[in-house]
Amino acid sequence: MSAYAAGKTRAQVRAELAAAKEAGQVSFGDLDYPPTAPVATYKTRAQVNAELDQARAAGQLSSGELDYPPEQRPATHKTRAQVRAELAAAKAAGEVSFGDLDYPPEDH
Repeated sequence: MSAYAAGKTRAQVRAELAAAKEAGQVSFGDLDYPPTAPVATYKTRAQVNAELDQARAAGQLSSGELDYPPEQRPATHKTRAQVRAELAAAKAAGEVSFGDLDYPPEDH
């Protein structure tokens, strides 16, 4: 349907196009398709820094590709002695491998 068939004048169509460009609803070429939606709300630097501190404290940040997505911290915290005891039990059961030659660990 052409603009003329819709009953709009050339000036009306140009005004609508200008408004759409201003609102970020028009893309130009392949690189900016689909057009990015304009941000509706803005945060202050202090708000962003507070959110960053909360995410860091919750262990929700990653620092590279190797730890993405960031692992969630366990709800319970174990002591060093508890972790060492679990490791010793896993080694005794043959559940721990070392190096490439014994991976995956063989069933004993």
